[in-house]
Amino acid sequence: MKIAVASGKGGTGKTTVSTNLAFIANQIGKQVHLLDCDVEEPNCHIFLQPTITSTESICVPVPEVDVDRCTGCGECAAICRFNAIACLKKGVLIFNELCHGCGGCWRVCPEKAITVGSREIGVLENGASYGFRFTQGILRIGEAKAPPLIRKVKEAQNGSALVIFDSPPGTSCPAIETMKGVDAVLLVTEPTPFGLSDLTLAVETVRKMEILFAVVINRCDAGENKTREYCQRERIPILLEIPDRRSVAEAYSRGEMAAHCIPEIRNLFEQLLHSLEEMETQSQ
Repeated sequence: MKIAVASGKGGTGKTTVSTNLAFIANQIGKQVHLLDCDVEEPNCHIFLQPTITSTESICVPVPEVDVDRCTGCGECAAICRFNAIACLKKGVLIFNELCHGCGGCWRVCPEKAITVGSREIGVLENGASYGFRFTQGILRIGEAKAPPLIRKVKEAQNGSALVIFDSPPGTSCPAIETMKGVDAVLLVTEPTPFGLSDLTLAVETVRKMEILFAVVINRCDAGENKTREYCQRERIPILLEIPDRRSVAEAYSRGEMAAHCIPEIRNLFEQLLHSLEEMETQSQ
């Protein structure tokens, strides 16, 4: 089963759910692989303290122009829908940060003056923690596009019984790229007006993608009841409600997983895992 842990906004507790769920599943004997797809700000490693066994530089293709062969015809600029290449009287300008590596420019160049180069966008790290596999991507500082690196992170999955993707926040391209191809999505929210507003956006997105999903309410007793009412009205299952406990906050501040040191939270995540298995069975 492939599960993406996502949310409409940041700070709701996605990493808390991802790491604790992976830990509990591994503790009861499941083969687990946790992949941190929040490549702009990966933080699962803070709680898992993994042993990194391999690091790989991730590059994307970009055009390189041979100025001696280029005639300035403008075919490359005409085909580029991202305005990543421009033909001027004095030569060709390439904006690598805008390039999507589609290959259109070097395919249409009549003089074959454009060749395929590469540009590093980040690194991919593989390792292990608590006996299960861990993978994360780290986007290069200043890089504008996260999806190419997220795709590389997802390609590292090894076919474990349970694959968990810790998604970037929001409903933009990085989050959608993470959720593509998963069996289910866990939308983590909080019982606040902002949490509910962004949850509705996330629900609309997942429904359009036609993916099975459910909700986790973090700090469930610290806010309003409107989130539960919304889920009931929209017939969205709530699989887990994490209480607002000082002990959980203290564990988090120490970089510890609550399910590892608080029996009450451990029981809740065991129930969550069981509910996910039931949801998958019912959908088949």
